[in-house]
Amino acid sequence: MSATRLLVLAAVVVAAEFAAAGESATNWPAWRGPLATGVAPEGDPPLVWDEADGTNIRWKTPLPGRGHSTPIVWGERIFLTAAIPFGPALPARPSTAPGNHDNLPVTHRQKFVALAIERASGKIVWQVALREALPHEQGHQTGSLASASPVTDGERVYVNFGSFGLYCLDLDGGIVWQADFGPMQSLHGHGEGSSPVLYGDTLIVNWDHEGKSFVVALDKRTGDERWKIDRREVTSWATPIVIEHAGRAQLIISGTSRIRGYDLASGKVIWECGGLSANVVASPVSDGRMVFAGSSYDKRALLAIDLDGAQGDITGTRRVVWSRTRGTPYVPSPLLYDGKLYYLTHYQGILTRVNGASGEDQPGAMRLEGIGNIYASPVAAAGRIYVTDLDGVTAVVSHGDVPRILAINRLKEPIAASAAIAGRDLFLRGEKSLYRLAE
Repeated sequence: MSATRLLVLAAVVVAAEFAAAGESATNWPAWRGPLATGVAPEGDPPLVWDEADGTNIRWKTPLPGRGHSTPIVWGERIFLTAAIPFGPALPARPSTAPGNHDNLPVTHRQKFVALAIERASGKIVWQVALREALPHEQGHQTGSLASASPVTDGERVYVNFGSFGLYCLDLDGGIVWQADFGPMQSLHGHGEGSSPVLYGDTLIVNWDHEGKSFVVALDKRTGDERWKIDRREVTSWATPIVIEHAGRAQLIISGTSRIRGYDLASGKVIWECGGLSANVVASPVSDGRMVFAGSSYDKRALLAIDLDGAQGDITGTRRVVWSRTRGTPYVPSPLLYDGKLYYLTHYQGILTRVNGASGEDQPGAMRLEGIGNIYASPVAAAGRIYVTDLDGVTAVVSHGDVPRILAINRLKEPIAASAAIAGRDLFLRGEKSLYRLAE
């Protein structure tokens, strides 16, 4: 092959890589968006909407079953999951998990399904039942059997139902491959929720539970195992993140015992840090150098970790640049936007903004009037922060020097799933419906 043809081929490959990166940035391919920070860098969703008079409600599509997974968006398709009860009602079987409380009884067999929805119309394009089974636990009354969000690279869609299987689908809903890691034993039987993570050609699933915990990396094309590492951890619900630092990809996972950074290629632990609490739900966020992780169940903790020089056990060292023990997040994950870290107190309507590098209040905590309990994680785009509570109320907050509430918007359904932003669209999944909001 001539040198000229080689240069042309290289230029085409580079152009294709840049195009793919740009396409990902305009979509919402995973639970926390294209940057895994909660930010849509190319997004410009509406400021206001009103279901009462239809303002900026482009469509509202009824969804089958129940699920709290965030919809993901690629091009003209939206993908999400649900668990659908079917068949005759069975004698109600209460939870048998140690320490169970506020759990729903098992009453029906379930169909674990993936769906694709047409972005323009809201029409369900396909719906595929991936597994039919009787759950061993129904989970907490505030949860669902479809809480892990899918992830896509624009060629395949990856769906994790935990105890009920991991699936790779093509864009028409066909099963390419599947994997089964057995049943999970979640703390108190409260359910499962960690989402799969995709980075390059590697798919990662974290499996923290009351049994033997592990993290596994798979070849996204075939489902073949690349490595599997045991974790000295109990149940967590946090989704891992992958970042590039010092020339290599790191997998970062929050846990009760430690937050750890793994070498993505080998699974080897690079660094670890103690200090979080039990029941870790919030996922970490990172700008590529700093990592922020929080928890708030039996104790409050928020850690800011500098990855430069992070090796081995960094607990209590200068690698932990700052920490906090008040107002820390529990269910909603933090949001990292333009160097500012936003997080909610526990799952209440108190939003705190600090400087990510220093931990300095900028300006600190503000109460979101009209906002109640929050399970959805905050998202951001176009200089605005969107915080949605369980009653379907969304506060839109400015990202300026002095944050202020710009709008309070209401939908007619409870909302536990985090929002997705793609272009000028904001997608909110309610208890029974999916909304597309746009001017």
